[in-house]
Amino acid sequence: MENLMKCPKCQHTMEQVETPFGKVERCLSCKGLWVDVFKPEELLEIAKEIDTGSEQVSKENNQIGKINCPSCPNSQMLRMVDAEQPHIWYESCPTCYGRYFDAGELTDLSEHTLSDFLKKFTLKERK
Repeated sequence: MENLMKCPKCQHTMEQVETPFGKVERCLSCKGLWVDVFKPEELLEIAKEIDTGSEQVSKENNQIGKINCPSCPNSQMLRMVDAEQPHIWYESCPTCYGRYFDAGELTDLSEHTLSDFLKKFTLKERK
């Protein structure tokens, strides 16, 4: 039997989603995404297809910052901020370099709008 990955935010089972760029893990409950070592930038063109979660659940989960890597459980993930869109906060593993995106973050990362630019001036520091 296959050992299924658990979501680092809500601890529910994650499903494998096939993409043209490889497999992505998506939580069956909160719809967060685990992206392995390959570049998440490749997924931006299909973000809307694989990033299917609720904005409200994403906001709630985004407050959970200290999580362990679902691939290397003894490794605490680093909280990261996208340089071009600093309102997007995601987690990255310093050991395996995988990344975890709350639902909606990958889609938001794939879009650059005037609203994204204005958010730079109203953001609070991430704690």
